[in-house]
Amino acid sequence: MTLPKGLIPMPRSRFLRVKCIDCGNEQIVFSHPATRVRCLVCGATLVEPTGGKGIVKAKILEVLE
Repeated sequence: MTLPKGLIPMPRSRFLRVKCIDCGNEQIVFSHPATRVRCLVCGATLVEPTGGKGIVKAKILEVLE
């Protein structure tokens, strides 16, 4: 027995592939972070937490499913 899609809620959070504005490094981050996410190469802030959806300070290249 299959259930209709509307009965099972899907999460609103996603993983994002972002590109650092300062150094151009590509990195995968979570859309709803609990802590500040920094670039692994230069240390610039990529995503700031807000208690829900984070503020993305980098260029979003792709939304991963």
